[in-house]
Amino acid sequence: MRRLPHVTWLRSFEAAARHSSFAAAADELNLTPAAVSQQIKLLEETLEMKLFKRLPKGVELTDIGQAYAQPVRSSFLNLQTATDGLFKPKSKTTLHVRASISFAVLVLAPRLHEFRSRYPEIGIVLSTTVWSDRMTDATIDVDIRYGNGDWPEKDIWPLGEGQATLVCNPTDAAHFQNDPVALKDADIVPIIGSENDWPRMFQALALESPVPSPWMPVDSSLLALESIASGRGVAIVNKKFSEKFIRCGSVIEPFKQTIKTQNNFYVVAHPDLKKRQQTALFHQWLLSATA
Repeated sequence: MRRLPHVTWLRSFEAAARHSSFAAAADELNLTPAAVSQQIKLLEETLEMKLFKRLPKGVELTDIGQAYAQPVRSSFLNLQTATDGLFKPKSKTTLHVRASISFAVLVLAPRLHEFRSRYPEIGIVLSTTVWSDRMTDATIDVDIRYGNGDWPEKDIWPLGEGQATLVCNPTDAAHFQNDPVALKDADIVPIIGSENDWPRMFQALALESPVPSPWMPVDSSLLALESIASGRGVAIVNKKFSEKFIRCGSVIEPFKQTIKTQNNFYVVAHPDLKKRQQTALFHQWLLSATA
């Protein structure tokens, strides 16, 4: 196999062929015209073929030079594309993500390092809210909302159906002794907006007694779980939220009965075409991370 010419000779040849000028090629390559001329001369001697016609004003490719210039240029373009694709630092994009405080603290924050490891070119700014039903802040790119999905935005994707269970402090578990009837005297911690879960849970447990009066309503699952873990109360909480508390033993499920949550979580995307691809990647990752 014939030995390939030196790459610097080929670079000078490609630039001179593109500009039809040794001087213009020298400017592009930060060389002197004499250096470009010498490199092309060495290339022609190696190939034993004239590649340029030297004219009074400029140069012109010979027929063989014209035929050679095309694959040389294509090779440099392919090499540049491969180098950029594999080694060029990717442009940074920042997604501003807002979520309910319970979802952000108990689901999203513990997993975000996985997304950042997979997509280091996408930065995340995470903020929280208790209730959200619209993009009131123009800087928000992704809103993770709890509801029925009936919002005015165009891009709304569900994160799957939720399942909720009843949880209590381990010291209260003995009081129930697998007997749901004991719930009629329980210190109920209802989550505002999900109060209807209690009649549904009583029905699922075949309890005919009325739901007792609330002991302390709270506006988030996080507050309910922290209250119960501290020593008192019973709540109905989405399993995605309670799993960490159950795993460490600070709360338990005295009954294994589950109910479907009446509302669910959705990803709501801002209609910014510049960030559509990054938003889609975040949504797909979140679906798999919370499955």
